[in-house]
Amino acid sequence: MNKSYYVIIGVFISLLSIAGSLFSVDQRQVAVVFQFGEAMRTVDAPGLNIKIPFIQNVEFFDKRILHVEAEAKELTAVDGKRLIVDAFTKFTIIDPVKFYKTVHDFQGVRIRLNKILESSMRQVIGKVPLTALLTGERSNVMHNIRDIVIQEAKTFGLNVLDVRILRADLPKENSAAIYQRMQTAREKEAKQIRAEGQEEAARIRSKADKESKILVAESYMQSQIIKGDGDAIAAKIYNLAYAEDPEFYKFYRSMTVYRNVLKKDDTSFVLSPSSEFFKYLNLNK
Repeated sequence: MNKSYYVIIGVFISLLSIAGSLFSVDQRQVAVVFQFGEAMRTVDAPGLNIKIPFIQNVEFFDKRILHVEAEAKELTAVDGKRLIVDAFTKFTIIDPVKFYKTVHDFQGVRIRLNKILESSMRQVIGKVPLTALLTGERSNVMHNIRDIVIQEAKTFGLNVLDVRILRADLPKENSAAIYQRMQTAREKEAKQIRAEGQEEAARIRSKADKESKILVAESYMQSQIIKGDGDAIAAKIYNLAYAEDPEFYKFYRSMTVYRNVLKKDDTSFVLSPSSEFFKYLNLNK
């Protein structure tokens, strides 16, 4: 009975030892075998592996691209403008042993990268104006921040692939004041544009009025010249016609005078019947 008991215990210990000596590495992971805190070997090929039970332990690290978002920080640009900035970084673990010894796990690297991102953003953004983050210069700012993060992250066994600013907003207490200044500036610009438009409209109207008056005057002058030329031609024709028979001209002129003067039946004249005025009426016969 005692012998069977010892056999069972021995089998259990053997199974426990075998189970403790085997470990499996996933294709998304890299494993590091430690012995008394010292890294013995690194296993990055997927499959089943062996370690010394109870003496060696295994730590697993992700080989995929990892992502850490920095908490929003209030920073001050070189022009004194304050803004709220948050960013993120993408990285991979290239030295698992150094990673384990410096930050130990993902929670540790998240804390350290947050501090590095904050420090690098303060360092770079503190040298540029606020407008640099709102224009094409933003990419240069990001490159400078990324270069600093890359250098510092190497001490943790990390390879930083990218650093990006997610948001760059003004603090709430500054937004209203800046909005008011922007509104005032736009209103001033609108007033200036309207004033320039009114000035231009007045200039155009004045020019149009001047040109219209000149056109009317020139047209009137031209009409008078044409009328004068016509009257001269008509007078010339009349003179030529009347010169052919002066007596008829005198008769025609007398008839015209009679027509214009003797318009009413009660028209009265106190003249001698032998007057030259009644020459062609033959009143003296």
